[in-house]
Amino acid sequence: MSANSISLKSRAVSRLVVAQRQLDGHGFSIRRPLPAEGLELVDPFLVVDEVGPVDYEPGEAVGTAAHPQRGVETVTYLLEGELVHQDSRGTRAQLGSGDVQWVTAGAGLVHARTPSQRIVREGGRIHGFQIWINMPRSDKMMSPAHQRLSRDEVPTAVSDDGRAKLKVIAGRAGGQRGRVETRIPLLLCDVTLQPGGSTEIDIDDGHNGCFYVYGGSVAVPAGESVRGQTIEEGQLAVLEREGRLHLACPDFASTAARLLLLAGQPIGEPVARYGPFVMNSEDELEQAFDDFRAGRMGQLHATD
Repeated sequence: MSANSISLKSRAVSRLVVAQRQLDGHGFSIRRPLPAEGLELVDPFLVVDEVGPVDYEPGEAVGTAAHPQRGVETVTYLLEGELVHQDSRGTRAQLGSGDVQWVTAGAGLVHARTPSQRIVREGGRIHGFQIWINMPRSDKMMSPAHQRLSRDEVPTAVSDDGRAKLKVIAGRAGGQRGRVETRIPLLLCDVTLQPGGSTEIDIDDGHNGCFYVYGGSVAVPAGESVRGQTIEEGQLAVLEREGRLHLACPDFASTAARLLLLAGQPIGEPVARYGPFVMNSEDELEQAFDDFRAGRMGQLHATD
């Protein structure tokens, strides 16, 4: 069976990771299921952070200080709140609830994400995701790029009974195609299942996949190494590499199931990573630090 074909069997869970609540280096309250002990990546996905939910009082909200990146793509998917992105290429974009920002760092840039002035002044809730996606060696030194989608630009598929909703950010699902242009074949989808709702999602055989439950619980077929079929809030389910994904919210559930699905073609190249840089060798990491210190990734000139 080719890597681009779809199997009709159910794609089972091979591993579960429980995300623990922690503070990242910038002071954000996060749950980070990836990377985890014994699971450095789900190629090509390097980092999955659930940021918040956190309710800030006036004057409390924090953001990420200016920092460089190279060799990686970073995705911000904001569920609630307002954030402002600024980078050394002169890009400034404000994100609201439901918006998506996809930054291709490529050869390198300096950027920062901060709460909006309104959130800083009045307080409010911040909740969303920060995802790092590796880039193939051939693309790591490309010119940086930026894609932004408003909530209205994210295609949505709804089941006939209205109990399943898929917001497709990248790739194809539910008859919809995401509007983000990706370097390699990827699927990034936000799934909501009401009690009794279910959906089936095709993932190319040979592609890696995982999903993170951030609300409620989800039932899936059991794999050989995982007993039981219910994935709870705060858990990351790593999927086997063949089969169609079946997801369901139990009839008896008291709340909807919400999860973020990530799948993609594995890159299969050496990964050398340190801090904000993801390259293929230690020498390339050293060069990245040299280029940043020499100002070759630009400087961030923050604006109000």
